[in-house]
Amino acid sequence: MKDTIKINKGKTQMVAHRGLSGIETENTVAAYLAAANRSYYGIETDIHRTADGKFVCLHDADTRRVAGKRRTTAKSTYADLAGVHLKDYSCGHGARADLVPPMLEDYISICKTYGKHSILELKDEFTVAELKKIVRIIKRIGHLDDTTFITFIPQNVINFRSFMPDHPFQILVDRYDDYVAEGVERYNLGVDILSTALTEDLVKLIKSRNIPLNCWTVDDPVAAERLISWGVDYITTNILE
Repeated sequence: MKDTIKINKGKTQMVAHRGLSGIETENTVAAYLAAANRSYYGIETDIHRTADGKFVCLHDADTRRVAGKRRTTAKSTYADLAGVHLKDYSCGHGARADLVPPMLEDYISICKTYGKHSILELKDEFTVAELKKIVRIIKRIGHLDDTTFITFIPQNVINFRSFMPDHPFQILVDRYDDYVAEGVERYNLGVDILSTALTEDLVKLIKSRNIPLNCWTVDDPVAAERLISWGVDYITTNILE
């Protein structure tokens, strides 16, 4: 049976990317539970809106890559998407009946039950009203204080900060420059950066500014232990533990 690759984490917190996607199909209940039953600090996932105003856990804007059949999220109801069986990448045996796209509520409930921090990537550009709805869902489950939001989309930051100025939020970037630094300071953000963009000096600079520092996606133990020695706060990974 495939298992995680154990490393010396030191003080760095490990985040399971799209659930434990190195073992189970990404962004599924199976992947979340695989991470939840291990030592991970947090579980990361992605959400899109559906045509009927639900929030579904999928990385892509459609299901083609993970299911072999295309259902475009924005044009589908959640019921449509819930009927799509995803490929079982863990065994290579095609679709598996229990592998379907979860709802936001499924993901948050698992994180809550197993005491895992939620790292929630906002994949679409969401309105203020939609972001407030997402927050209400998480708050109703009782997990808002243990949820960090992340996004590549600056407008999501602006919209979110209009009503939650202090809640943990990280901007996803593939480099750190003056433009990113300005936005991080203005909007009170952490940084979630492509791991290969980091150097020891850059880690020191970001940490000197008391900015939470996450990096993605690290599956090589040597690279991970180097980042840990530099002092990154979090490592997002498919398989390392």
